[in-house]
Amino acid sequence: MGPNYGDVGAGVAPQNGQILAPYPLLPALHEQRWQLPTPLPLDGSLEALNGPGKAALPAPLLALLWRRGFCTAETIDALLDPPSAPAAKGHFPDLAKAVKRLQGACAAGESLAICGDYDADGMTSTALLVGVLQRLGAQPVAAIPSRMEEGYGLNAAMVDRLAAEGIRLLITVDNGVSAQEALERAEELGVEVILTDHHTLPTQMPPHLALLHPERTPVDSPYRGLAGVGLAYVLAAALCQSLKSQDGLEVARNLFCIGTIADMAPLVGVNRRWLIDGLPHLVKSPLAGLQALQQLAGLDDSPLDAQAVGFQIAPRINAVGRLGDPQLVVELLTTQDNNRAQELARECEGLNRQRRELCSAIEAEALALLDADGPQRPPFLLLAQSHWHHGVIGIVAARLVDRFGLPAALLAGEGNGRLRASVRSPKGFAVDQALKQCAPLLERFGGHPAAGGFTIKAEKVAELHEQLNGLAQSWLETTGRGNPVEPEALLRFEQIDRDFYHQLQRLEPFGIGHPQPLFWSAGCRVVSQKLLRGGHLQLELEQQANQLRAMGWRWQGEANLPACVDVAYRLKLDSWQGQPRLQLELVGVRPNTGADGTRDVVLRRRERTYWCRIEGDGWVVRNAAGGEIRSDNAAMEQHPYIRSLLQEAAMALGLVA
Repeated sequence: MGPNYGDVGAGVAPQNGQILAPYPLLPALHEQRWQLPTPLPLDGSLEALNGPGKAALPAPLLALLWRRGFCTAETIDALLDPPSAPAAKGHFPDLAKAVKRLQGACAAGESLAICGDYDADGMTSTALLVGVLQRLGAQPVAAIPSRMEEGYGLNAAMVDRLAAEGIRLLITVDNGVSAQEALERAEELGVEVILTDHHTLPTQMPPHLALLHPERTPVDSPYRGLAGVGLAYVLAAALCQSLKSQDGLEVARNLFCIGTIADMAPLVGVNRRWLIDGLPHLVKSPLAGLQALQQLAGLDDSPLDAQAVGFQIAPRINAVGRLGDPQLVVELLTTQDNNRAQELARECEGLNRQRRELCSAIEAEALALLDADGPQRPPFLLLAQSHWHHGVIGIVAARLVDRFGLPAALLAGEGNGRLRASVRSPKGFAVDQALKQCAPLLERFGGHPAAGGFTIKAEKVAELHEQLNGLAQSWLETTGRGNPVEPEALLRFEQIDRDFYHQLQRLEPFGIGHPQPLFWSAGCRVVSQKLLRGGHLQLELEQQANQLRAMGWRWQGEANLPACVDVAYRLKLDSWQGQPRLQLELVGVRPNTGADGTRDVVLRRRERTYWCRIEGDGWVVRNAAGGEIRSDNAAMEQHPYIRSLLQEAAMALGLVA
């Protein structure tokens, strides 16, 4: 958790440390950098995971889970069926105090303010508490600062305005711990404040009545991964339980699911348990606004999973915070008038369409600026235009990372000779650390390893770019250029059927900390290939007489692929003419070199190069001096280095998971 700055949290889902769009860009062959997973143990421990009484899963899924650290049957069982959440009052020291104060507010019909933020987490947190407190008898009002005029978080002017309106209780959601000036002003005016926040705690806490924060829970607490909406849910659930309100609890659970996925909170601990319990109920939510959003997204007849929420619902909510008034979302998610909900949902849809158009225009302009500088890309992509919109430059920065595999910052004018930036990066390049090293040049900055933001004076931009280039170059010298493709387990086409897909669904929900699995298949014959409108690549692939359709969204390569390829992909259930079918959504494609037995696969290990080839029922590994090791040489396999080398060779040839 770090400071909330700019538009960190773009409403697009990260996978394996990268931030991806709903349809991730498929880079050209020469821009992909494949890294195969760690070889599996040979001691039988993997097979033991499916022993008597254990949750039976196919071998490729066990291999994937083992590589993610689920190395025992107990940890796998806990993933599939997480334990119930412990009593929150034992984990949040101030929860009882906060609930008691709110019980009084509900009984008295007191006016109070919910002070939120303009991102999806902040808007859903605000709507959650407003909706629950309305049902319990209080008179809540939503107070969210303007992205363009006020910036992030509670400020003193808001406190003055609310106090003048008679408000004597504020609840912050997804912000507050860093609002020192505002909270000191609240204390002066006799306004009590309940803080719920998950951003970094300051050394000196501002005055407050009660604080709900993950860092105030025990070190091993399952509540540690909560986003702002999760903390709002803890507070609302405790209040609803104390007042025996099942209606309020259902509303809170629905909005917890939406906000947790939209904010890309880690799907571990209570987040995972509550999502597993809550997602199946979203399709019949009592919230008129959520029903209207589902209808506009074409999801009204389908159960909502984490992918549908993340790619269909969340962007429509996020677009409002980026381009419009966040109060629109709060009203949408709290209104009980179906007609009003439909009207507000259409406004969200219009803003989301505008967001897409802005992103496309800025992306085209950014690519033109890069092309004008020639084919050699700098290690760190930094582009500035004063007219770009602050609300969407983070999305476009993520698209540049997706396309080039390099860290990227887009800067837009802020006035007074200053620029405001959104930064995104590939896996391995830590944005927060890079900005910290450049702190003397920056007015403000913040973020986390994958994303961040800063404000800078225009005359310092060139010097900043030079420093960031140096940091990125050092990183590239250890990783190499290119978009990383990191499959987690090998799949053969003959293993891919509806039963396997059902077993894969048992691992859901997917998200931060537990991304959607990336599989790979070796030696696939390209039966047909077609470039569709919009630049998407459609393939028919065959492996040992088994054929599957594959889609490469936003394909950046040439029209003709080699006759035989390896593919990395996520498995999807698609619908064709009303009939469901399994489809591969491509993340990586590379020429196959070896599975047909006629060419060598190159394997680089510890600054040494080896050549691997399939021969008969086994395989051969040759070193630079011409020496060969065969897979059936039992004596050679006793040496640990040789044994692991043969394992890696088998994996590179697509023979083992």
